[in-house]
Amino acid sequence: MSTIAHEETLGFQTEVKQLLHLMIHSLYSNREIFLRELISNAADACDKLRYAALDNDALYEGDSELRIEIEHDQEAGTVTLRDNGIGMNRDEVIQNLGTIARSGTAEFLKQLSGEQQKDARLIGQFGVGFYSSFIVADEVTVRTRKAGSDKAEGVEWRSRGEGEFTVADVESERHGTEIVLHLKSDAKEFADDFRLKSLVRKYSDHIEVPVRMPRVETAKDDDGKEIEGSEVTTWETVNEATALWSRPKGEISDDEYKAFYKHVAHDFSDPLTWSHNKVEGKLEYTSLLYVPGRAPFDLFDRDGSRGVKLYVQRVFIMDDAEQFLPLYLRFIKGVLDTRELSLNVSRELLQQDPKVEKIKSALTKRALDMLKKLAKDKEGYQTFWNTFGTVLKEGPAEDYANREKIAGLLRFSTTHTDSATQDQSLADYVERMKEGQSKIFYIVADSFNAAKSSPHLEIFRKKGIEVLLLSDRIDEWLMSHLTDFDSKTLVDVAKGDLDLGEIEDEQEKQAQEETAKAKEALVKRVKEALGEEVQEVKVTHRLIDSPACVVLPEHEMGFQMRRIMEAAGQKVPEVKPILELNPEHALVDRLEAAEGDRFADLARILLDQAIIAEGGHLDDPAAYVKRLNALLTA
Repeated sequence: MSTIAHEETLGFQTEVKQLLHLMIHSLYSNREIFLRELISNAADACDKLRYAALDNDALYEGDSELRIEIEHDQEAGTVTLRDNGIGMNRDEVIQNLGTIARSGTAEFLKQLSGEQQKDARLIGQFGVGFYSSFIVADEVTVRTRKAGSDKAEGVEWRSRGEGEFTVADVESERHGTEIVLHLKSDAKEFADDFRLKSLVRKYSDHIEVPVRMPRVETAKDDDGKEIEGSEVTTWETVNEATALWSRPKGEISDDEYKAFYKHVAHDFSDPLTWSHNKVEGKLEYTSLLYVPGRAPFDLFDRDGSRGVKLYVQRVFIMDDAEQFLPLYLRFIKGVLDTRELSLNVSRELLQQDPKVEKIKSALTKRALDMLKKLAKDKEGYQTFWNTFGTVLKEGPAEDYANREKIAGLLRFSTTHTDSATQDQSLADYVERMKEGQSKIFYIVADSFNAAKSSPHLEIFRKKGIEVLLLSDRIDEWLMSHLTDFDSKTLVDVAKGDLDLGEIEDEQEKQAQEETAKAKEALVKRVKEALGEEVQEVKVTHRLIDSPACVVLPEHEMGFQMRRIMEAAGQKVPEVKPILELNPEHALVDRLEAAEGDRFADLARILLDQAIIAEGGHLDDPAAYVKRLNALLTA
């Protein structure tokens, strides 16, 4: 590099300043990860040049041996890392090193609390990349030139990691990027040959690009004595420099798999599990899939980046190739290396290639089998479910072919444990089903406590029948697509007629019919009093302690989904509930004995109470209070 020109000082994006400040202080105890992050970025740069050179090998500029080099100077207190990868031009330097161009950045920063340990976990989810330099350096200099550009188009970037950075044009003989870290006084330990080599082997042994460090050798005479002044510097490859996924599984340790995950996912924590698979035959590919130990900050952004790293015959093609896994498995990280695609494949071509759909189908099954295996570890699977369960619930609607497999992986709260923890599978439920029971019963509510306390559960508790308690926002939508499991129909206890099948004997059914007949006059009076407010009125056998409940027609949208859609500003069709009365309740006896306006007021109070018990909202709460007060003071 030489001759600096066109120098300007710019301010960091606000989000960068916030992230830098919090990262420098929160990640102090895990400083050594800076080297992993910088090597990972350098490896990506080399991968991108290899791919770009497929169409134009002149981009190599006569230097096609891709590599990463690390040097240190103990006296100066510097560590230098360089690569001969794709490099950057001036605009890219300003964009990549001065801003964070990621959706959800502002939302991520809102989650930061200033608590060191908590923020360290969050920053690990976000990924720190280049900015990790400032954990150990009080000043960083970057020199870079885009491969294929003129030598005069080099760029130098300098900053102390505070409010601003300086960018200048420089001449550069070679393409790629060089980063010089001016180490802080308490970080001089990293300007050490042994320390750096051990960190490369610890964090980056799996990187396919060779990571080299200088080694000084002295020539020896015939007697084996060193010849003074004959020192020669050679470059020693420090890492394994072989694509980890291409090695036999038996030769790869768990620690190597974990280290590779951290490189692929840019995550600090270990994965929960992984699956390494080589397929030969009609389709030839190798996949290495991981289930992370924690969720990325943008997990629920369905338009966010996702997918595996795609390689074709060990040549990097793209990050986040989302075409190979369905959206409900967007938390899966990993690598796909295939011979089935051309080296110049693009995202558009991937959408048109029939082989992609076949690989996607195979990888989806592989991922689901990996989760099924993880489920044998109850504690480990609970960690997964607490983190990614809501996303997996999107599966039955998106992937009909694997609906039964996905259903087996779902976990729920149920009346069996009365715990808010979702840790019961449908298979667990089926195993506990009562003799004569042919259906799986569930209820959907806005919260666990609302579901647990619903009047609809009274008859089920009395008879000892288990009910799934669903309260996630996605649950009603999930159940509209998950209609059966293990040949058992799933039934919403708050919709349609209640049919307990063989669990009720003929004597009970006959008694219910007789009661319904005896209360025909009362039912008719209540329907006349409520008019168009209800679709129907009937007596019920589903209630024990409550005087009344509202039920929706079997195929109508439930209360939870209606509220979600209304909150989103969507118009939902009007539906009139069915009011069911408990003929054994004292309030219903009092209703039956009332006349005139008092009868009408009592009928409306019972309807309003039933709607409130379902988590519904009254059109005229003040009128309800007025009627209730009149009843209490009568």
